[in-house]
Amino acid sequence: MKTILYPEKKSWETICRRPGINQTDLTDTIMGIINRVKSEKDKAIYYFSEKFDGVPPGSLKVSLSEITESIAKVPEELKKAINIAKTNIENFHSAQLLTEPVIETFKGVRCWRKSVAIEKVGLYIPGGSAPLFSTVLMLGIPAKLAGCTEIVICTPPGKNGKVNPLILYTAQLIGITEIFKVGGAQAIAAMAYGTESIPNVYKIFGPGNQYVTKAKEMIQQAGISIDMPAGPSEVLIIADNTANAEFVAAYLLSQAEHGPDSQVIMLSDNQGLIEKVKSEVEKQLQILPRKEIAKKALENSKLILLYSLDDCIDFSNIYAPEHLIINSLDANSRANKVKNAGSVFIGTFSCESAGDYASGTNHTLPTNGFARNYSGVSTESFLKKISFQELSIEGIKNLGPTIELMAEAESLNGHKNAVSVRLKSLQNG
Repeated sequence: MKTILYPEKKSWETICRRPGINQTDLTDTIMGIINRVKSEKDKAIYYFSEKFDGVPPGSLKVSLSEITESIAKVPEELKKAINIAKTNIENFHSAQLLTEPVIETFKGVRCWRKSVAIEKVGLYIPGGSAPLFSTVLMLGIPAKLAGCTEIVICTPPGKNGKVNPLILYTAQLIGITEIFKVGGAQAIAAMAYGTESIPNVYKIFGPGNQYVTKAKEMIQQAGISIDMPAGPSEVLIIADNTANAEFVAAYLLSQAEHGPDSQVIMLSDNQGLIEKVKSEVEKQLQILPRKEIAKKALENSKLILLYSLDDCIDFSNIYAPEHLIINSLDANSRANKVKNAGSVFIGTFSCESAGDYASGTNHTLPTNGFARNYSGVSTESFLKKISFQELSIEGIKNLGPTIELMAEAESLNGHKNAVSVRLKSLQNG
């Protein structure tokens, strides 16, 4: 990890830039994949699955027997843990199902909004070396609570050509059985446009690497909705001299092991803590099973010494991290100053892993600075709001003249007339 001491404020924007790959090459690559899936459908899926995953998937759809078999492959203790997480996530996300009141905006004019589920949604679940069955909970539960009628999962198979049993078990636990063995940009294209095997959907959710994220961005430009730009994972930690260096190092490594393109940042006003954390990271890294992946992520990561914790908060708001951990004496008051972050973890024992798995909040969050203008996934992400209005006779009489004046001022006489004919009919009895 690179250590930066007291950087000038004018350099903060530059320091906050994420590592990336050549966007022109990436765009060309993803466009080629999307176009081929659009034209060749299943044939293209088979081709790219063998090319990128090294595994011909056989039947693209996971069979019910495969799903049933997965239940016996999950240890009972882990099943209990998944159920605890499921309950907590359901409790947190069900509280987001709110009914808005009917508002009488003017005498005789009633307006309201109704939440309606998006009928068809697609969930992208990362697989490979770290199959994220927890993401099935984070996306599937709010989709079910919202009332989506068709929920499709796409996830890459392992080297054995099968979907990880934990993903299948978790999916069936919450009632999802439309599961397909396909990952990467080709999975996003398949859910966007449909193939012979994979149905198209109206909105696509889920985290992924830069290829998945770019595919989501590109299909959004074509009119298919996505949850947010959710790419390589990241964490920023603010810590003072009261923080435990062992804990802070563990925070950093828990994020670094996600992938080589992940980024971890530590901010502090205490140089001694930074040196202790740096040493502790090296120590803990040696016993980490995903050591080589974490090493690559640490190459893009930074330990930054600033003059004060207020500076740390200001820097964090510029960086806009996916995950923000505040580990200081006055963590709660510092948290009130946060303007840009996907999810905030307050205090010594609020590790990011809690939010990743079981506290109840959602772990599908905006990355790459998009926390400045995006929220994380919630139950509302799976709903659309339809507005309604009802004008009584009294309402059109009271509000009609206002509408007529405004429409005439915009030279939209058809709009004015739609009101005028009603008012005249009332005058004529």
